[in-house]
Amino acid sequence: MIAIIDYGVGNLFSLRSSLSAIGQEVCVTGDPTLIHQAERIVLPGVGAFGDAAALLRQRGLDQVVRGEAASGKPLLGICLGMQLLLSRSFEYGEHQGLGLIEGDVVSMEPVVPVGYKVPHIGWNALLFPKDKPVSPLFRYIREGDCVYFVHSFYAANCAAHTIAVAEYGAMLTAAVAKDNIYGVQFHPEKSGAVGLGILRAFCEIEG
Repeated sequence: MIAIIDYGVGNLFSLRSSLSAIGQEVCVTGDPTLIHQAERIVLPGVGAFGDAAALLRQRGLDQVVRGEAASGKPLLGICLGMQLLLSRSFEYGEHQGLGLIEGDVVSMEPVVPVGYKVPHIGWNALLFPKDKPVSPLFRYIREGDCVYFVHSFYAANCAAHTIAVAEYGAMLTAAVAKDNIYGVQFHPEKSGAVGLGILRAFCEIEG
């Protein structure tokens, strides 16, 4: 079973539908017991980092996620859920993240050229670092395949853990990984067959 963590933030229906479409048993829950029973965890999220981090803490789910990640269970953060995996965010102030992957969440406005719209909304190709093996998360896709982004902030200072980037006037972090912990800035549940391939690969990663 895959537990999609419900903490009041995230597009849960389309994500659940996508996982169900590839034959997975899915539970959308904020219950720590069910999360612990799951074989894999997905942390979704849309909106502001500070609000989402506060909701996780209020429900005690920040410690649940940290504990499950420490156990070796595969964890996938999506969009804001990926950003929450990082050390801290500078979105409208400074906020602490889960600290599972070293890195900062910062505005893309200073790095993208003038004329590029922020937020970045649309389809962009995934590019893989040349100095690393391709992540098992991408076993069913090819470099250059496109996925769907919606974001104004991006993961910085995390080059050691970056497994994909996307070009939007600048090279922006598209995905990160550290041990059993994975994060994608894009929305696989909105990325058609490519996104389903990424979700399928995550479902095959051994804990």
